[in-house]
Amino acid sequence: MAKLLKFRIGVSDDPTAREPSLNDCLDAVLQQADLLITDVLNGLVFASAPTAARRSALLQAPGTQAAIQQLSANAKAVGATWRTELTRIVYEGGGKEQVHTEALRFEDLRLFEQSEIDQSIEVARAHQEVSHAVDDVLPPLDALVSTLLGWRTIQPGLNPLRPDAFVRALQACLATHVPDAAVREVLIAPAAGLLGVNLNKLYRELADWLRSCGVEPAVPLGGRLEQGTGAHGKPVADSVARTLLTLDRLRKLLAGDFDPQAGRPEFLYTVPASMAMLQEMKGVDALVQKLEQRPRPPAPDPAERDMLAEAPAPAETPRIGLQLGEEVVRMMFDNLERDKRLLPEFKRQLKAMEPGVHKLAKQDSRFFSDRTHPARQFLDRITQRSLAFTDEKDPGWRRFVVTVEDSVRWLGSKVVDAETFDELIRHLDEQWTGHDDVVRGKREEAARALLHAEQRNLLAQKLAAEFAQAAEGLGVADFVIDFLKGSWSQVVAEVQLSCADGSDDPYGYRALVDDLVWSVQKSTAQRGRARRLVQMIPGLLSKLREGLDRIQYPPELTARFFNNLITIHRAAVHEGRDKTSKAAADAVEAEASRFDDSEQSIWLDSQESEESGFVPDEAFSAEKPAAAQLEQQEPAGPVRPGEWHTGTWVELLVNGAWVRAQLTWASPHATLYMFTAQSGSAHSMSRRSLDRLLAQGHIRIVAERNLVDEALDQVAKAALHNSVQGKT
Repeated sequence: MAKLLKFRIGVSDDPTAREPSLNDCLDAVLQQADLLITDVLNGLVFASAPTAARRSALLQAPGTQAAIQQLSANAKAVGATWRTELTRIVYEGGGKEQVHTEALRFEDLRLFEQSEIDQSIEVARAHQEVSHAVDDVLPPLDALVSTLLGWRTIQPGLNPLRPDAFVRALQACLATHVPDAAVREVLIAPAAGLLGVNLNKLYRELADWLRSCGVEPAVPLGGRLEQGTGAHGKPVADSVARTLLTLDRLRKLLAGDFDPQAGRPEFLYTVPASMAMLQEMKGVDALVQKLEQRPRPPAPDPAERDMLAEAPAPAETPRIGLQLGEEVVRMMFDNLERDKRLLPEFKRQLKAMEPGVHKLAKQDSRFFSDRTHPARQFLDRITQRSLAFTDEKDPGWRRFVVTVEDSVRWLGSKVVDAETFDELIRHLDEQWTGHDDVVRGKREEAARALLHAEQRNLLAQKLAAEFAQAAEGLGVADFVIDFLKGSWSQVVAEVQLSCADGSDDPYGYRALVDDLVWSVQKSTAQRGRARRLVQMIPGLLSKLREGLDRIQYPPELTARFFNNLITIHRAAVHEGRDKTSKAAADAVEAEASRFDDSEQSIWLDSQESEESGFVPDEAFSAEKPAAAQLEQQEPAGPVRPGEWHTGTWVELLVNGAWVRAQLTWASPHATLYMFTAQSGSAHSMSRRSLDRLLAQGHIRIVAERNLVDEALDQVAKAALHNSVQGKT
């Protein structure tokens, strides 16, 4: 396969050839689909042969061998299915069944049918085999494909050629041609292993080809590329699907199989909420292992037992639910303590709170299952608020820490229960109200300005199409058309939105469009036109200025537009008899328009910009960020463009310095976003600017979710990793 691949794309023989596009890359890979599946089928046949040198014992069962022979005999149909599925997944993202496992929650899994769970298990096994095979070659390919996608930084989750695309195609292929689920379960891992070996070669040669054609790899935010990381130092894993492999042990745990001395009714009464949380966290495996390995107390010597004495009361068996809860709380706080986004002094306060949370969890298992539990809400509030600070010298830090210290003392002096944490939340609200009210007022004022701007811009887009149609085919200068589509559509939209009585054209600005077009069109040669122009022009110019003043149109653009317009009007009044004025008009009409704002996705006036801290699109350079700017802490989670949620904490590069801010508002049509710093300063921008900043590495995600939820997920991932390592 490698030889054919090199012959087809390989290392470019023509250094002057154009740089390949993403479609060129996908087409080149899909042309190797038949070779990939052929090698997989041949490998299965060879490994299942009883006399083969490297035969696999797993493939010697009669049913498995029969299935392999059937696949080989129907190789053409198998290849067609594989090719169709792979093409669909690569170009369409795999449809609704393609779920990003990092974002999947247990509550989603509960909605799955058993067949969907079994399918996820199959995919997980295959994914593990392929991931191990391509771990060394995938990160460089992710960097190159990210460049083809238009990103400055590596976006492994957007790579259409990522391993799970091939794994899902393989799983769909086997599901179609191997109806026996038990046989398919045996075949999926060796088939994926064979696929992974060939995929390693394909990835390596594809990366060589792209580099030889001049494609520059994107860079990680940390300025380095680590083997096996994809982009952020996280191993390739399908954590949700792998957790499904521990569900049998979880069912045994719920049934009391690991607690022989405890009665089942009592166990089920004390545990369900804790277990639901453990399921949600996707990580009971390692915890169960720890509990199974705990030493049991030695049984008493029968010889020393007094047969006449009363039978001793059975020792109380430690309830496994409480043990699991204690383990989860401890690991949750350990993960928070290791979180680099939290400042050291705040971590010390969290550590002091841990005993109180342990007490609560022992008597109230709702802490694990209910995100609205007061204790969870309290931890969420303080950890999320702490993200506003990057240094213990930041303004407001000391005031924040004092409130946290008060909470620690409060927990140490009271009976710890849900009501205690309710009281703590009310206490924090009282302490934070003054500052929060000021920030909230600024934010609401800015949001009103941005909302009005979005409504105006959406209406202006409709008006722009109408104005362009009015000038079509009349020989109107480009700068006039661009002015009508851009600036004047904003004027008309503004007065329509501001008019209390709902009038469509309260000041005649919309009707003015016809007069303006008539005054500058070349095809008009009516008698008395010059006389009418002389009568029309003063009022036309006056109304134009009046309208532009309403939206605080920049003075320099206003002057430029009127200079050009008056030049054309002067020539029209002279009806072409003045050669000087005619030559000046011809020059104005011939020059490129400076009023084309097609690249500007949205426009705000000066007051709206000031209130919302708006940064226009043109303020962001398309240049690649300097290396010094990239040498920063990497984001906590994968960047997913297009999925911006209010509450997300980010760092923005503003005037050469990184500023910590939170996404506090997004417009209904997702055209405007506003980030607010702890000081209350706002930084708003259009969606185009936001995407550009992300691509350039000038904005990075600090936290998309609550840190407590992330800490619990890290418990699950660490436990799952240890469990998987123990089985291999």
